[in-house]
Amino acid sequence: MLNITPLIRNIIFICISVFIVQRFFPGLLLTERMALYKIGSFNFRPYQLFTYMFAHGTLGHLFFNMMGLAFIGSYIEMVWGFKRFMTYFIATGIGAALIYLVLEFYFDPGQGGVMLGASGMIYGILVAFGMMFPDREFSLMFPPINVKGKYLAIVMGVFAYMTDISGEIAHFAHLGGGVVGFILIRFFRF
Repeated sequence: MLNITPLIRNIIFICISVFIVQRFFPGLLLTERMALYKIGSFNFRPYQLFTYMFAHGTLGHLFFNMMGLAFIGSYIEMVWGFKRFMTYFIATGIGAALIYLVLEFYFDPGQGGVMLGASGMIYGILVAFGMMFPDREFSLMFPPINVKGKYLAIVMGVFAYMTDISGEIAHFAHLGGGVVGFILIRFFRF
C-alpha cells in the first residue's frame, strides 16, 4: 500500500493546484510567470529557478512526475525526515535548473525555449533511491518489469529520452537533477 508522506502530499497538492490554475485561468499568465526562461531572454527572472518546479506543461507531464514523487519520494522522506528531504528536493531542483541554463546557453544560445516541471528533482530523487536502496526491486507499469533501485534512474532516463517525440523534454534538467543528487549524497554525505 502506498504511504504518501506529508511533504510529498503537500508538493503534489501544490503542483496539482498550480496546474488547475494554469489550465482554467490562462489570463493570469501563471505558466509564463513560473516557467524558467533561458539566460539572456527578456523574460528570465531569478525567482524562476524555484517556481518552474511547480508548474507543468501537460496532464501527462504532471501525472508521471507526481507518480514518481509519490512512489519514490515517500521512501526517502520516511528515512530522511521532512527538513532533510525538503532541502534535497529544493537543491536538486535549483541545481537542475542551473545546469540546464548553463548547458542550454552553451549548446543552444537562442532566446526561445522555456522549462517547466519537477522532472529534474524527480531524477535527483531517483538517484537518491538508487544509492540508498540499490537492491530493492521496483515494479514498473510500462514496461511491466521489476527493476532494482540502482538501475531505476537509468531505465527512467532511457524511457524519457526514447519517448521524446516532440523534442520538448529538457534532458539537461533531468541530467542536472541526477548529477546534483549524486554529488549531494556522495560527496556531502547528504
